[in-house]
Amino acid sequence: MKKIAFMLSLMLASCLCFAEGRIMPGAESFDEYYPLLKGKKVAILSNQTGMITPEKHILDTLLSSGIEVVAIFSPEHGFRGTADAGEVVHSSIDEKTGVPIKSLYDGKGGVPASETMESFDILVFDLQDVGCRFYTYNATMARMMNACAMYGKKMIVLDRPNPIGFYVDGPILDIEKYKSGVGYLPIPVVHGMTLGELAVMINGEKWLPEGRHCDLTVIKCKNYTHKSMYELPVKPSPNLPDMRSIYLYPSTCYFEATPVSLGRGTAWAFEMYGHPNMKGYKYSFTPRSIEGAKFPPQLNKKCYGVDLRKKPSIEEINANGINLEYVIDAYNNLNLGSHFFRSFFELLIGRDYVRKMIMDGKSAAEIKAMWADDVEKFKVQRRPYLLYEE
Repeated sequence: MKKIAFMLSLMLASCLCFAEGRIMPGAESFDEYYPLLKGKKVAILSNQTGMITPEKHILDTLLSSGIEVVAIFSPEHGFRGTADAGEVVHSSIDEKTGVPIKSLYDGKGGVPASETMESFDILVFDLQDVGCRFYTYNATMARMMNACAMYGKKMIVLDRPNPIGFYVDGPILDIEKYKSGVGYLPIPVVHGMTLGELAVMINGEKWLPEGRHCDLTVIKCKNYTHKSMYELPVKPSPNLPDMRSIYLYPSTCYFEATPVSLGRGTAWAFEMYGHPNMKGYKYSFTPRSIEGAKFPPQLNKKCYGVDLRKKPSIEEINANGINLEYVIDAYNNLNLGSHFFRSFFELLIGRDYVRKMIMDGKSAAEIKAMWADDVEKFKVQRRPYLLYEE
């Protein structure tokens, strides 16, 4: 009786939210995917963002409704979302439920063992993305789609809104040269799609190895369009603490491939940039070892640079899209020439011409014009796979 009452309460809440016009992630439409899971052995791929209500996680919800959850897959940052960027996360047991956690970021290539894949019937994928190619969750999803296709498993994507789904920007990844964990699909840096839409596109464009096709069901968001301004209720990873950091992320993440700090080791990562040797700036900050950034660049060194926490405005940030002026400013100030860039830079931006143009003194606008055709090409290419109004 408790299980029936719980499911009825979820269904009623879903109906009320839909009527109110509030954006509803797919996870909240419990009545749509529960029948697919009933009587099956289920694995979930989720983290701290997989909330159905402010108090109830997808894992707790499935277990409370009698679904047999046999495994949890965890992405970058781990199931609890506290590990550093790129940090190896070992498999473990969820202390609350006793369900085994299989880390996909254990340094073994993100491919589950065959015995794990054979232990379940259906994979439920529920991760909050932030809409950038180099945010690793789209690569994790694609790899798991391939694994499910190989082992004949069904995959259900509980879709969530894209917080920067209202624009497309950046070059399409040169997949032959720069495919990696931070650039896995031939899409622009800012693709403007939800993970559910990307999953449909991966199947439709035959992007899985050997042309494999994943048995896929997407549980759509409700009341969402690509014009929606959606604020994330839970921070997606340790160093994206608020919406400003997410809006700046497509423009400041490239500092990861330079000696310049982007504020990791502070409470405002991606909302500032600086270096001990940058000249002419009054603003300063000092990166410290903190949870989610144990060994940040320029650890314990006073960095001089630019504070982006108040200016530009959110409206300006989003109107500009990818803004390379910050990287160009730091490059010119430090005067390091080719030593400014690491090889990781191309993995992030996806093309080799951007570094060359910066070093040749080209402006951010001139560089942006180089990928304008990529943006228009991708908008046409993605159109058949969009699940929500543009």
